[in-house]
Amino acid sequence: MNGRPVRLVVDDDLRRSRLTVFFRFFLAIPHFVWLGLWTFAVFFTAIAQWFVTVVRARPADPLQSFHVAYIRYATHVGAYMALAANPFPGFLGEPGYPIDVELDAAERQPRLTAGFRFLLALPALFFLTLVNGGGSAGSTGGGVVISGVVLIVAFLGWFACLVRGEMPHGLRNVAAYGLRYTAETFAYLLLLTPTYPTSEPTLPASAGPTPQHPIALFVDDDRRRSRLTTFFRLFLTVPHMVWLLLWGIVVVFVVIGQWFFALATGRPAVPLHRFVAAYIRYQTHVGAFLFMVANPFPGFTGRPGYPVDVHVTPPVRQSRWVTFFRFVLGLPAFILNGALNTFLIASGIGGWFAALAIGRMPEGLRNAGAHALRYNAQVSAYATLVTAHYPFSGPPTLEPVQAAWAELLPAPVDAPA
Repeated sequence: MNGRPVRLVVDDDLRRSRLTVFFRFFLAIPHFVWLGLWTFAVFFTAIAQWFVTVVRARPADPLQSFHVAYIRYATHVGAYMALAANPFPGFLGEPGYPIDVELDAAERQPRLTAGFRFLLALPALFFLTLVNGGGSAGSTGGGVVISGVVLIVAFLGWFACLVRGEMPHGLRNVAAYGLRYTAETFAYLLLLTPTYPTSEPTLPASAGPTPQHPIALFVDDDRRRSRLTTFFRLFLTVPHMVWLLLWGIVVVFVVIGQWFFALATGRPAVPLHRFVAAYIRYQTHVGAFLFMVANPFPGFTGRPGYPVDVHVTPPVRQSRWVTFFRFVLGLPAFILNGALNTFLIASGIGGWFAALAIGRMPEGLRNAGAHALRYNAQVSAYATLVTAHYPFSGPPTLEPVQAAWAELLPAPVDAPA
């Protein structure tokens, strides 16, 4: 993604001042006022820029500079409020903030796409709404902060920062991804670039490596979709939903038994581990099929080999204390998982229309949905005692996404204990 006109810059060390974190909202009030005034001006300059671009196929340079500074400033404020960065931001949108964006404004743009820019941007705005829960052109950075995934990140991060004095790596990266996509969307909407925003959930290497995890996702999908099965995708999934529900009821009792066994012995029972691991794989297969992340109709046994698959390492010893308080410790991950499921909703809805039109799943949507499935699998594995490793919510920091996740596969994979 380094060749894209809007690039995220991450130069944050995760350290946070407990004092400024505690009073973060009140400290940001001057920025809310200034951002509101700046947004009011951008509404009119955007209209003027639209007329200029449609008439001469070349945006006005002064307006471009004004809009670039606006998007950069809104990103700084969004990062500050979401605890993705620590320093108090400046008021001019100047480069150098720990979470920043670089924008290469286009010198020329096609009149036709410029003329219909708002209509063309509707799918991206729809994805932005699902991911962030709201937002408008009047709140480029604020829309991310006001509601949705990044609000959950800020809420959870606020407590973590007060306790630890640093922002959890995964939460910071989720917030950075939301800020990057928002900047791309409004750079496109404000005619700074003709390049359509991508929902690809990757971050620059400077955001830090994605840690290895016993629950890893592997994507081996060619993005081709059958229009016929796409149209009837929801109805085709009904048998799987019924079977998933029945299997899930059994899993509840299995996990209760596993909990007592792990408390007594300090490690999960191998047969129960395999049973629950198969359920998690099956759950991922069904989710991938329903939300257009994969195309084949999945089997009913959770066997490995599906194009979007979960790899699980054999059981190992687990701390009895962590096992005893597993549900309480997992609450933040459960909350964030609910928010990240909007990635699945977005990929499913957007992919459904795209697959009917072109017979293929857009790569960005497919990978956004796969990211949500990976985190969901890790949360499920943590909750069901398959692993004691805490779920990592951050997007991959390597490209392409398939290679990033494949390199994180632990070894041995799905081997008997």
